[in-house]
Amino acid sequence: MLASLRKTNPSQYVIYVGFLAIFVVFAIILRDDGFATPFNLFNIVQQAAPISIMAIGMVFVLTSGEIDLSIGSIVAVSALLTAMLLREWPWPVAAAGGLAAGAAIGALNGVLVAYGRLPSFLVTLATMGVFAGVGRRMTALQSVPIENDSFNALFGSASLFGVPSLIIWTLVATLLGYFFFRQTRYGAHIHATGDSPKAARATGIKVLRVRFSVLVLSGTLAALAGLLYAGRLHGARYTLGEADLLTVIAAVIVGGTRLNGGAGSIFGALIGSLLMSMLNNGLILMGYQPSDQMIARGLIILIAVALTLREPNR
Repeated sequence: MLASLRKTNPSQYVIYVGFLAIFVVFAIILRDDGFATPFNLFNIVQQAAPISIMAIGMVFVLTSGEIDLSIGSIVAVSALLTAMLLREWPWPVAAAGGLAAGAAIGALNGVLVAYGRLPSFLVTLATMGVFAGVGRRMTALQSVPIENDSFNALFGSASLFGVPSLIIWTLVATLLGYFFFRQTRYGAHIHATGDSPKAARATGIKVLRVRFSVLVLSGTLAALAGLLYAGRLHGARYTLGEADLLTVIAAVIVGGTRLNGGAGSIFGALIGSLLMSMLNNGLILMGYQPSDQMIARGLIILIAVALTLREPNR
Protein backbone atom coordinates (compact mmCIF):
# COMPACT_ATOMS: atom_id res chain seq x y z
CA MET A 1 0.00 0.00 0.00
CA LEU A 2 2.84 2.40 0.82
CA ALA A 3 4.40 1.66 -2.56
CA SER A 4 1.12 2.50 -4.21
CA LEU A 5 0.92 5.81 -2.37
CA ARG A 6 4.46 6.70 -3.41
CA LYS A 7 3.52 6.23 -7.06
CA THR A 8 0.51 8.52 -6.76
CA ASN A 9 0.75 11.58 -8.96
CA PRO A 10 -0.53 14.51 -6.83
CA SER A 11 -1.46 16.51 -9.95
CA GLN A 12 -4.21 13.95 -10.61
CA TYR A 13 -6.09 15.19 -7.54
CA VAL A 14 -4.97 18.79 -7.10
CA ILE A 15 -7.09 19.91 -10.04
CA TYR A 16 -10.33 18.71 -8.47
CA VAL A 17 -9.57 20.17 -5.06
CA GLY A 18 -8.34 23.41 -6.63
CA PHE A 19 -11.41 23.71 -8.85
CA LEU A 20 -13.76 23.29 -5.91
CA ALA A 21 -11.77 25.68 -3.71
CA ILE A 22 -11.66 28.44 -6.33
CA PHE A 23 -15.36 27.99 -7.08
CA VAL A 24 -16.25 28.35 -3.40
CA VAL A 25 -14.03 31.42 -2.99
CA PHE A 26 -15.53 33.15 -6.04
CA ALA A 27 -19.06 32.17 -5.01
CA ILE A 28 -18.53 33.85 -1.62
CA ILE A 29 -16.65 36.93 -2.81
CA LEU A 30 -18.88 37.52 -5.84
CA ARG A 31 -22.22 36.48 -4.35
CA ASP A 32 -23.65 39.93 -5.12
CA ASP A 33 -22.28 39.89 -8.68
CA GLY A 34 -24.14 36.78 -9.81
CA PHE A 35 -21.13 34.48 -10.12
CA ALA A 36 -22.96 31.34 -8.94
CA THR A 37 -26.16 31.98 -10.89
CA PRO A 38 -27.17 29.31 -13.43
CA PHE A 39 -26.85 31.85 -16.26
CA ASN A 40 -23.24 32.69 -15.39
CA LEU A 41 -22.27 29.05 -14.80
CA PHE A 42 -23.68 28.09 -18.21
CA ASN A 43 -21.73 30.99 -19.68
CA ILE A 44 -18.51 29.71 -18.09
CA VAL A 45 -19.00 26.23 -19.56
CA GLN A 46 -19.83 27.60 -23.01
CA GLN A 47 -16.80 29.89 -23.01
CA ALA A 48 -14.65 26.91 -22.08
CA ALA A 49 -15.95 24.77 -24.97
CA PRO A 50 -13.28 25.58 -27.60
CA ILE A 51 -10.51 25.35 -24.98
CA SER A 52 -11.85 22.00 -23.79
CA ILE A 53 -11.90 20.63 -27.34
CA MET A 54 -8.31 21.70 -27.98
CA ALA A 55 -7.23 20.43 -24.57
CA ILE A 56 -8.45 16.93 -25.42
CA GLY A 57 -6.23 16.91 -28.50
CA MET A 58 -3.32 18.25 -26.48
CA VAL A 59 -3.68 15.40 -23.97
CA PHE A 60 -3.12 12.89 -26.77
CA VAL A 61 -0.11 14.84 -28.08
CA LEU A 62 1.61 15.42 -24.74
CA THR A 63 1.01 11.86 -23.56
CA SER A 64 2.77 10.60 -26.68
CA GLY A 65 5.80 12.70 -25.77
CA GLU A 66 5.21 15.48 -28.31
CA ILE A 67 3.72 19.00 -28.24
CA ASP A 68 1.61 21.08 -30.64
CA LEU A 69 2.11 24.85 -30.57
CA SER A 70 0.21 25.48 -33.81
CA ILE A 71 -3.33 24.99 -32.51
CA GLY A 72 -4.11 28.71 -32.26
CA SER A 73 -3.19 29.29 -35.89
CA ILE A 74 -5.22 26.26 -36.95
CA VAL A 75 -8.26 27.72 -35.16
CA ALA A 76 -8.03 30.95 -37.16
CA VAL A 77 -7.33 29.35 -40.56
CA SER A 78 -10.09 26.77 -40.19
CA ALA A 79 -12.67 29.31 -39.01
CA LEU A 80 -11.81 31.74 -41.81
CA LEU A 81 -11.88 29.04 -44.48
CA THR A 82 -15.24 27.81 -43.23
CA ALA A 83 -16.68 31.33 -43.23
CA MET A 84 -15.45 31.91 -46.79
CA LEU A 85 -16.84 28.59 -48.03
CA LEU A 86 -20.21 29.38 -46.48
CA ARG A 87 -20.61 32.18 -49.01
CA GLU A 88 -20.93 29.66 -51.85
CA TRP A 89 -21.51 26.21 -50.36
CA PRO A 90 -23.95 24.52 -47.95
CA TRP A 91 -22.85 24.46 -44.33
CA PRO A 92 -21.91 20.71 -44.25
CA VAL A 93 -19.44 21.26 -47.09
CA ALA A 94 -18.04 24.40 -45.48
CA ALA A 95 -17.67 22.73 -42.10
CA ALA A 96 -15.99 19.71 -43.69
CA GLY A 97 -13.60 22.07 -45.47
CA GLY A 98 -12.63 23.76 -42.21
CA LEU A 99 -12.07 20.44 -40.46
CA ALA A 100 -10.07 19.14 -43.41
CA ALA A 101 -7.82 22.21 -43.24
CA GLY A 102 -7.06 21.49 -39.60
CA ALA A 103 -6.39 17.83 -40.33
CA ALA A 104 -4.10 18.79 -43.23
CA ILE A 105 -2.02 21.13 -41.07
CA GLY A 106 -1.87 18.44 -38.40
CA ALA A 107 -0.75 15.95 -41.06
CA LEU A 108 1.99 18.36 -42.17
CA ASN A 109 3.17 18.60 -38.57
CA GLY A 110 2.97 14.83 -38.24
CA VAL A 111 5.01 14.11 -41.36
CA LEU A 112 7.77 16.50 -40.32
CA VAL A 113 7.87 15.20 -36.74
CA ALA A 114 7.36 11.46 -37.25
CA TYR A 115 9.00 10.83 -40.60
CA GLY A 116 11.24 13.90 -40.86
CA ARG A 117 12.53 13.16 -37.35
CA LEU A 118 12.29 16.83 -36.36
CA PRO A 119 11.43 18.05 -32.83
CA SER A 120 7.71 18.73 -32.50
CA PHE A 121 8.40 21.90 -30.52
CA LEU A 122 10.32 23.47 -33.39
CA VAL A 123 8.07 22.12 -36.14
CA THR A 124 4.84 23.35 -34.60
CA LEU A 125 6.47 26.63 -33.58
CA ALA A 126 7.32 27.16 -37.24
CA THR A 127 3.89 26.15 -38.56
CA MET A 128 2.28 28.35 -35.89
CA GLY A 129 4.02 31.33 -37.45
CA VAL A 130 3.40 30.24 -41.03
CA PHE A 131 -0.33 29.71 -40.63
CA ALA A 132 -0.77 32.78 -38.46
CA GLY A 133 0.49 34.65 -41.52
CA VAL A 134 -1.77 32.62 -43.82
CA GLY A 135 -4.77 33.56 -41.70
CA ARG A 136 -3.91 37.24 -42.00
CA ARG A 137 -3.45 37.05 -45.76
CA MET A 138 -6.64 35.07 -46.42
CA THR A 139 -8.90 38.08 -45.85
CA ALA A 140 -6.41 40.96 -45.65
CA LEU A 141 -7.04 41.29 -41.89
CA GLN A 142 -10.79 41.62 -42.43
CA SER A 143 -13.38 39.68 -40.45
CA VAL A 144 -15.76 37.40 -42.35
CA PRO A 145 -19.38 37.42 -41.13
CA ILE A 146 -21.39 34.21 -41.13
CA GLU A 147 -25.09 34.57 -41.95
CA ASN A 148 -25.90 30.88 -42.28
CA ASP A 149 -28.43 30.29 -39.50
CA SER A 150 -28.05 26.50 -39.57
CA PHE A 151 -24.29 26.68 -39.08
CA ASN A 152 -24.55 29.32 -36.35
CA ALA A 153 -27.17 27.26 -34.54
CA LEU A 154 -25.34 23.93 -34.72
CA PHE A 155 -21.94 25.29 -33.73
CA GLY A 156 -23.01 28.13 -31.49
CA SER A 157 -26.47 29.08 -30.37
CA ALA A 158 -28.76 26.05 -30.61
CA SER A 159 -29.78 23.88 -27.69
CA LEU A 160 -31.11 20.35 -27.22
CA PHE A 161 -33.53 19.80 -24.33
CA GLY A 162 -32.27 23.05 -22.87
CA VAL A 163 -28.58 22.12 -23.15
CA PRO A 164 -26.58 24.55 -25.37
CA SER A 165 -24.89 23.04 -28.40
CA LEU A 166 -21.45 24.18 -27.19
CA ILE A 167 -21.86 22.09 -24.06
CA ILE A 168 -23.07 19.12 -26.12
CA TRP A 169 -20.00 19.36 -28.38
CA THR A 170 -17.79 19.42 -25.28
CA LEU A 171 -19.47 16.39 -23.71
CA VAL A 172 -19.34 14.35 -26.93
CA ALA A 173 -15.67 15.18 -27.53
CA THR A 174 -14.79 14.40 -23.90
CA LEU A 175 -16.55 11.03 -23.87
CA LEU A 176 -15.10 9.98 -27.23
CA GLY A 177 -11.67 11.21 -26.18
CA TYR A 178 -11.83 9.26 -22.94
CA PHE A 179 -12.96 6.09 -24.72
CA PHE A 180 -10.12 6.12 -27.27
CA PHE A 181 -7.57 7.30 -24.71
CA ARG A 182 -8.38 4.78 -21.99
CA GLN A 183 -10.36 1.93 -23.50
CA THR A 184 -8.62 1.12 -26.79
CA ARG A 185 -5.33 -0.33 -27.96
CA TYR A 186 -4.62 2.97 -29.67
CA GLY A 187 -4.69 4.76 -26.33
CA ALA A 188 -2.39 2.15 -24.81
CA HIS A 189 0.05 2.68 -27.68
CA ILE A 190 0.05 6.42 -27.04
CA HIS A 191 0.89 5.90 -23.38
CA ALA A 192 3.63 3.39 -24.22
CA THR A 193 5.14 5.68 -26.85
CA GLY A 194 5.32 8.61 -24.46
CA ASP A 195 6.62 6.49 -21.60
CA SER A 196 9.46 4.84 -23.55
CA PRO A 197 9.66 4.91 -27.35
CA LYS A 198 12.37 2.24 -27.39
CA ALA A 199 10.33 -0.14 -25.27
CA ALA A 200 7.25 0.61 -27.38
CA ARG A 201 9.12 -0.29 -30.57
CA ALA A 202 10.38 -3.50 -28.97
CA THR A 203 6.77 -4.58 -28.36
CA GLY A 204 5.80 -3.95 -31.98
CA ILE A 205 4.11 -0.55 -31.59
CA LYS A 206 4.34 1.69 -34.67
CA VAL A 207 5.80 4.68 -32.84
CA LEU A 208 6.07 6.88 -35.92
CA ARG A 209 2.45 6.20 -36.82
CA VAL A 210 1.37 7.10 -33.29
CA ARG A 211 3.25 10.40 -33.40
CA PHE A 212 1.79 11.23 -36.80
CA SER A 213 -1.77 10.38 -35.77
CA VAL A 214 -1.84 12.41 -32.54
CA LEU A 215 -0.79 15.55 -34.41
CA VAL A 216 -3.48 14.98 -37.03
CA LEU A 217 -6.01 14.54 -34.24
CA SER A 218 -4.82 17.71 -32.52
CA GLY A 219 -5.14 19.69 -35.75
CA THR A 220 -8.64 18.36 -36.39
CA LEU A 221 -9.86 19.19 -32.88
CA ALA A 222 -8.32 22.67 -33.13
CA ALA A 223 -10.27 23.13 -36.36
CA LEU A 224 -13.46 22.05 -34.58
CA ALA A 225 -12.71 24.64 -31.89
CA GLY A 226 -12.43 27.21 -34.70
CA LEU A 227 -15.88 26.23 -35.96
CA LEU A 228 -17.31 26.62 -32.45
CA TYR A 229 -15.80 30.09 -32.18
CA ALA A 230 -17.18 31.04 -35.59
CA GLY A 231 -20.64 29.67 -34.80
CA ARG A 232 -20.86 31.45 -31.48
CA LEU A 233 -19.55 34.78 -32.83
CA HIS A 234 -21.40 34.49 -36.18
CA GLY A 235 -18.17 35.24 -37.95
CA ALA A 236 -14.44 34.57 -38.19
CA ARG A 237 -11.35 36.70 -37.77
CA TYR A 238 -7.62 36.09 -37.94
CA THR A 239 -7.30 36.78 -34.20
CA LEU A 240 -9.38 33.73 -33.23
CA GLY A 241 -7.36 31.33 -31.12
CA GLU A 242 -4.21 33.44 -30.98
CA ALA A 243 -4.33 33.75 -27.17
CA ASP A 244 -5.48 30.19 -26.50
CA LEU A 245 -2.22 28.23 -26.50
CA LEU A 246 -1.17 29.10 -22.95
CA THR A 247 -4.71 28.50 -21.70
CA VAL A 248 -4.85 25.07 -23.32
CA ILE A 249 -1.44 24.06 -21.98
CA ALA A 250 -2.37 25.30 -18.52
CA ALA A 251 -5.64 23.35 -18.58
CA VAL A 252 -3.93 20.14 -19.70
CA ILE A 253 -0.94 20.29 -17.36
CA VAL A 254 -2.93 21.29 -14.29
CA GLY A 255 -5.35 18.49 -15.22
CA GLY A 256 -2.68 15.86 -14.64
CA THR A 257 -1.03 15.30 -18.03
CA ARG A 258 2.75 14.96 -17.84
CA LEU A 259 4.88 17.29 -19.94
CA ASN A 260 7.41 14.52 -20.56
CA GLY A 261 4.81 12.04 -21.80
CA GLY A 262 3.49 8.70 -20.69
CA ALA A 263 0.47 9.83 -18.66
CA GLY A 264 -2.55 12.03 -19.24
CA SER A 265 -6.12 12.67 -18.17
CA ILE A 266 -9.03 13.57 -20.45
CA PHE A 267 -11.39 14.42 -17.60
CA GLY A 268 -8.59 16.29 -15.85
CA ALA A 269 -8.11 18.41 -18.98
CA LEU A 270 -11.85 19.15 -19.05
CA ILE A 271 -11.81 20.29 -15.42
CA GLY A 272 -8.67 22.28 -16.15
CA SER A 273 -10.43 24.04 -19.04
CA LEU A 274 -13.40 24.85 -16.84
CA LEU A 275 -11.02 26.10 -14.16
CA MET A 276 -9.34 28.49 -16.59
CA SER A 277 -12.72 29.75 -17.84
CA MET A 278 -14.01 30.14 -14.28
CA LEU A 279 -10.85 31.98 -13.29
CA ASN A 280 -11.18 34.44 -16.18
CA ASN A 281 -14.87 34.94 -15.44
CA GLY A 282 -14.25 35.57 -11.75
CA LEU A 283 -11.40 37.99 -12.37
CA ILE A 284 -13.52 39.95 -14.86
CA LEU A 285 -16.37 40.22 -12.35
CA MET A 286 -13.83 41.43 -9.78
CA GLY A 287 -12.71 44.15 -12.19
CA TYR A 288 -9.27 42.79 -13.09
CA GLN A 289 -7.73 43.50 -16.49
CA PRO A 290 -6.72 40.94 -19.17
CA SER A 291 -3.09 41.43 -18.11
CA ASP A 292 -4.00 40.13 -14.66
CA GLN A 293 -5.63 37.09 -16.25
CA MET A 294 -2.40 36.39 -18.14
CA ILE A 295 -0.44 36.57 -14.89
CA ALA A 296 -2.87 34.16 -13.25
CA ARG A 297 -2.55 31.67 -16.14
CA GLY A 298 1.24 31.87 -15.98
CA LEU A 299 1.24 31.18 -12.25
CA ILE A 300 -1.10 28.22 -12.70
CA ILE A 301 1.22 26.74 -15.34
CA LEU A 302 4.23 27.24 -13.03
CA ILE A 303 2.51 25.49 -10.13
CA ALA A 304 1.24 22.67 -12.34
CA VAL A 305 4.64 22.08 -13.94
CA ALA A 306 6.27 22.00 -10.51
CA LEU A 307 3.82 19.36 -9.36
CA THR A 308 4.28 17.35 -12.54
CA LEU A 309 8.07 17.34 -12.55
CA ARG A 310 8.33 16.52 -8.84
CA GLU A 311 6.45 13.23 -9.13
CA PRO A 312 8.31 10.09 -7.99
CA ASN A 313 10.79 8.41 -10.31
CA ARG A 314 9.32 5.69 -12.49
